[in-house]
Parts: sequence; C-alpha cells; structure tokens
Amino acid sequence: RHSYPALAFMAEFGENADMITITNLSARIAGRLLIDQANVTLPAGTKAGLVGRNGAGKSTLFRIITGEMESESGSVSMPRNARIGQVAQEAPGTEESLITIVLKADKEREALLAEAVTAKDPHRIAEIQTRLADIQAHSAEARAASILSGLGFDHEAQARPASSFSGGWRMRVALAAVLFSEPDLLLLDEPTNYLDLEGTLWLEDYIRRYPYTVIIISHDRDLLNTAVNSIIHLDQKKLTFYRGSYDQFERQKAEADELQMKAKAKNDAARKHLQSFIDRFRAKATKARQAQSRIKALERMGTVAAVIEDHVQGFTFPEPEKQPASPIIAIQSGAVGYTPGKPILTRLNLRIDNDDRIALLGSNGNGKSTFAKFISGKLAAETGEVKTAPNLKIGFFAQHQMDDLVPKDSAVEHVRRLMPEAPEAKVRARVAQMGLATEKMDTPAKDLSGGEKARLLMGIAAFDAPNLLILDEPTNHLDIDSRNALIQALNDYPGAVILISHDRHLIEATVDRLWLVRDGTVTNYDGDLEDYRSIVVSSPKAKSGTAKTDAADDSRNKADQRKAAAEKRAAYAPLKKKINDLESLTEKLNKQIQLLDKELEDPALYEKSPDKAVTKSKERAATLARLNEAEEQWLELSAEYEEAMAG
Repeated sequence: RHSYPALAFMAEFGENADMITITNLSARIAGRLLIDQANVTLPAGTKAGLVGRNGAGKSTLFRIITGEMESESGSVSMPRNARIGQVAQEAPGTEESLITIVLKADKEREALLAEAVTAKDPHRIAEIQTRLADIQAHSAEARAASILSGLGFDHEAQARPASSFSGGWRMRVALAAVLFSEPDLLLLDEPTNYLDLEGTLWLEDYIRRYPYTVIIISHDRDLLNTAVNSIIHLDQKKLTFYRGSYDQFERQKAEADELQMKAKAKNDAARKHLQSFIDRFRAKATKARQAQSRIKALERMGTVAAVIEDHVQGFTFPEPEKQPASPIIAIQSGAVGYTPGKPILTRLNLRIDNDDRIALLGSNGNGKSTFAKFISGKLAAETGEVKTAPNLKIGFFAQHQMDDLVPKDSAVEHVRRLMPEAPEAKVRARVAQMGLATEKMDTPAKDLSGGEKARLLMGIAAFDAPNLLILDEPTNHLDIDSRNALIQALNDYPGAVILISHDRHLIEATVDRLWLVRDGTVTNYDGDLEDYRSIVVSSPKAKSGTAKTDAADDSRNKADQRKAAAEKRAAYAPLKKKINDLESLTEKLNKQIQLLDKELEDPALYEKSPDKAVTKSKERAATLARLNEAEEQWLELSAEYEEAMAG
C-alpha cells in the first residue's frame, strides 16, 4: 500500500467504516438544478457504477467529491487522510518515458527516494528504508510495467517519451498513473472511451480485484456487470443505491417502479372515492360533518408520485433497395497500407456475405481501422485481388468524423446538403429518423452533445441505404439506453455489418462472426468473447494473440453455431419484416382511433352534423376491428418468430 497502509486504515476507521457519505447534497450548473437533496452512503471497499442519463449531473458529482466545485448545500464526508484519485484531464505529453511518468504518480515513493539520497541521520535513514519496504517500493517498476502492459504498451513502448504518442494513447498513460497510485477512492469517468476491447477487458479484471473503493461513471453494460458490486442511480435529481450488478439493478428498479405504479393506482382510486363522496354530500346539511371528516382524510392521505420515464430516441437505418448476391466483397492475397511497399496488413483471404455480422477483435495499433478503411474503399489494395458486388453501397462511421461536421451548421443544414431538392418537411423528417429531438434540429453542431453528434454522423453514414454498414467505435458518447436502441436498429437492419467496438454487450447482441486482426493479417476467430476475454487477461503473450489450444478446442463448433444463427436469421427475415410492418400498422391505427375519439367527443358534431357523427362512429368501429385483427396477427407471428429463433 503506497501512502496509507490498509491495516492502519482498518484500525483507525473500523472494518465497517463508511468510505464516503453524501448528505442532503444539492448542486446547480448555470442555474439549472442537477442534484437536489441527494443522500447516499458507500461502505469502504465498494465498487460502484454511477449511472444516469447524459447531462443528469454525474460528472458534476465527481467535481464536488474532489473539491473542484462547491455544492449549493449539503456535504460529502469521508475518512481523514483518504486519498482521492482520478485520471488527469490533460494527458501527459512530456519527453519523459511512460514508465517514468507512471512511477512518479506515487508521490510518497518519489519523496522517500529523494530523501534517501540526502539523509544523514541513521534513525531517519532506517525509517525511510522501512517505509520503502512497507510500500513495496522494490517492486514498483514491475507493477507499473504490468499496468502499462495491460493497457496496451509493450516493453519498447514503455521506454518511449510520452510526446511520441497520440492523445488517445496518452490518456491511457494518465489512466495507468492513477491506477498505479492506488488511491483510497478511485474515480473513473468513462475510462473505456479511449480503450479498445482488449484494454477494456483488462480494466474490468483490474477493477474487480482492486482492494479499495471505486466509483465509475460508465455506459458500458459489461463493465458494470463484471467490475462493480453496486450501482448508484442518479435520476430525477436524486441518488439511489442498489447492491449488485447493472443487470440486477435493472431488475430491482423495474420491480420498484411496478410497485410504485400499483401504489399510485391504489392511492388515486382511494382519493377519487373520497373526493366523489365530498363532492356529492358537502352541500347537504345532514352529511356535512361526514364530508368534512373525509376532506381531512384526503389531506392526510397524500399522493404517490408517478414513475417518470424518459423517452429515448431510436435509431433507424434505411433498408437497402436491393441486396446484392453474396459475396458482396471477396479478397484474395490482399495487402493494404498507407505507404507503398510497407503494408500494414497482408495475406488477406476473406469474403463478406450480404447478411454477415462481423466484429473485429485485436488491440489498437494492429490494423482494425486500417482494415475498415480498406473494406469501405477509402484505401486501395497494394497487392492482391478485391472483388465487390455491382452497385454495392457502403456506409462508414468513425469517431474522428466528428471533426468533419461544420461547427456553425445545424443538423438540418447538414442533411439539407444531402437532399437539396427536397422540401423542408422531408429534410426534418429525415433528421428525426436519425434520433435527434425536434428542439435540437436547429442547434449548431458545435453545441450538440457527443451523443447527438454521433447520431447525426451515423444517420449521414447510412443516408443512402447502404448494403454494408461499417461502424468504428459507435458507442463512445451513447448512454446505456441509446446503446440498446442502437442494438435494436442493427438487428432490424437487413444489410451486412462490420463492427469495431470495446462494448462487449453490443458485440454479443449484434454479431455472428468474429475476425481477429493480429500479426499483420485478419483471420477468422473460432472462439467466443468469453474465450477471448480469458486469453486477454491471462498474460501479455496471450493478449498479443497467442490463443490457448484448449480454449480453441473447447469452442471449435462455435463459429458454425454463429453461422447457423446468421442463416436462420436470414431465412426468417421475411417473417420479421411482416412483424415490423404490423407494428407500424398498429401504431398508425391507434393514432387514427385517437383522432376519431377526439372528433366524437365534441358535442357540436352531433348537433350540427349528425350524419357525419354516424359516419365517424362507423369509421371508428371499422378501424378498431382492423386494429384487433392486426394485433392478433402480430401476436401470432411474434410467437412463431420467437419460437423459431429459440429452437
């Protein structure tokens, strides 16, 4: 333990001491109340995921905990001398080596080593050496190297200066530094946004074994299921603590919401009954006393708050007009790179079919993005043969494309350039399909959130209804509900998909095949993500791609299973389309009935146009019959589809 021994911590604060207590906390940003009289207590050693919608105030809460920002009222208390650690906002860009930067993060070790050089007093020298032994200073370099290795830096990279790395890699160094310092309270704000899948899997394992308190802001469901043992939910300006993983939190919250809705219904019914008695009898002298007693009962009863559900905008990827025959892309002996004669990827012998769902595995720097650019046509083959289906349309999304948005232009202006002849209503309807709310359509791109920019860019990438959609880290700025909406959209999309993502849940929910980018080539991976996770966290050598023989043998048939799943999905695609069409029809019929009900509720209709009222009544009855028929068909076909997919 570096600057506060675990045993001393337990002795001073007790085994069941609270690491952090938030009491009646309120906070505002620019006049907007984000947190209102919130309370939560975390026991020492808790691994908590802090979840809530984007903009709810999660990062604001972190700033209050660290003392960077003052709360409006309330308090945050924690044990005396407890050290708080979080990733530096600015990544290190000095000429110092990575290993040096990480070692310097342990301030106590640095100070003791410096003092050891100048100390003269034998007693002080003994104290220094004892303390250095207590904090395991002799193994510090090995521990720092292990953390850097886990985050993707090999021995050679660790000796290079930080200035030689890009911003994303420097952020990994900043993360390595705070992990190495082992604070009593570790605060991580979206730590996987600058990690690849391999780094994310390593971080999950590291946090799970971390011996002190951790709070993580994350929208990565697998990280929240694997690395934490509790969830703090920031919702409606309040903090609620749940024990267990994210999946357990969802179940507990759903159960609590259901109970609250039942309690509200019961409360509303009781209030309505009392109010009815009061309204009927308060004017009658014989019942006045009873009416007054019921008025008091009504006041004492109070109300039960409604469960407020935030609406999540969906994603819609337009269906290709015509799907070409497979393979849509076939590569033989291909090689690709950026400099002639220096290919990054070689020996490429691959085919992509029109219904393939493929995820690319492999550490950053191995060529995943290069391969995606190659498939999209942004990079030409240096050698080999590449055949593409006639009139193949490819949509490509990558995070760096956010820089291509015109900062002063709104989403409507970006889309209008793609459909210059279309009327304004059609342009706005297309923006709405991208999942941007009406009030955000005219907002300049520079003022959109990261998630809103991602939605706009994905919509632009899929604008021409591509046959193949390539998504390079699409979830970095999306919250959990938006990620679920993306999963649904990808599963409804009938074209082929190539996915690069550190979000394991997204991969497992949408793809059928795994390709491994490693050792300068791309090959089929026969295992599943659980096999791959075991390999990544086992050893640096295994992480670089040397798969364990037994793991591969145990899952030899899983590639066949994924292929069979893809074939089954393709076979039942017409049935799925019928189900989707019926969903659209029922929504349309429900809206028609609502409009008719509104007209029929008007008393003037019956006085001025009784014939029209009769016609509208008949029209409503016919529409209701169509709705009932459509719903019965939907239930029947949905049951058939679910049975087929489960079989």
